[in-house]
Amino acid sequence: MMELKLNKAVDCIGDFTYNFLWHHKGTKLNPTDRIPSQVGTSYTYEEIVEALRSGEDVHIKGNVGSRLGSSLGVDLCYFGGNGKEIAETGSIIVDGDVGSYMGMSMVSGAIYVRGEIKEPLGNVVEVKSDLEGYKKFISLTWLLHHPEASLLEPNEYRGDELVLKDGLVRSTLAARCRAPVRIRVQGDTGISTGILMRSGTIVVEGNAGMNTGALLNGGSVVILGDAAEFTGVEMRSGVVLVTGNCKGYVGAKMTGGHIICRMRMTRPVPPVKERALTGEDIALLSDFGISGVFVMNYRRYEINKRI
Repeated sequence: MMELKLNKAVDCIGDFTYNFLWHHKGTKLNPTDRIPSQVGTSYTYEEIVEALRSGEDVHIKGNVGSRLGSSLGVDLCYFGGNGKEIAETGSIIVDGDVGSYMGMSMVSGAIYVRGEIKEPLGNVVEVKSDLEGYKKFISLTWLLHHPEASLLEPNEYRGDELVLKDGLVRSTLAARCRAPVRIRVQGDTGISTGILMRSGTIVVEGNAGMNTGALLNGGSVVILGDAAEFTGVEMRSGVVLVTGNCKGYVGAKMTGGHIICRMRMTRPVPPVKERALTGEDIALLSDFGISGVFVMNYRRYEINKRI
């Protein structure tokens, strides 16, 4: 087990993306940089990630900042991987508090925390812990793929649907899900709900943050409240339905799939065009209580395909 003692909270420890290295090209965080505020060690960000990738656990003594364990367990394409989960990922154990966005887009491994955790969370849910004195969190995507884990109340499986009832706000919910499963959220979600999903259905009974359905590549994301900006950004396939208001930049850089939301309340980004609803669209709206004359308030938005 790798041990790391901190005298001050540090962001992006165990972040497999290195704070989205492909965007900032090392200006914000370089993988070979030494993690600041260490006591008695000199590990780099990369050494922590590689330890976790190889299945080794990382024990952190002290408080930790935001984005702990982002994309934990993902074999990222940017670094030559296949974009899928690494089954034998190590765990992160924290003797202290953890900042916001813990486990963003996480798909495997576990995070154990002795202290408090700041919302919003990432793609994680609490399960029964096998370490006394620690809360245990695993990836929601892992749980959807492997539903044998012991959920803690009030979250539950209701038939074949996973229902999140704890009221916690999560971002990147069901990131990279590849299974034909259903998940229902009794509350709001944060940013990037359903990012990189390939299969499954998410139903959010509240509002959703920015980038809902980002990079969606199959499956359905249904928001029964409002959605913030950039719904369907870089969407490739699948369906996003927003029954409430949908803010600006809808469908930015999308290449496939379609979005259903209210007309006159939607400002799509060209080449996305407004289209009439299909019979399947109308049936989907009806499934979520939108029928009769109310259907006339909605339109289908997709890229302007040439004939």
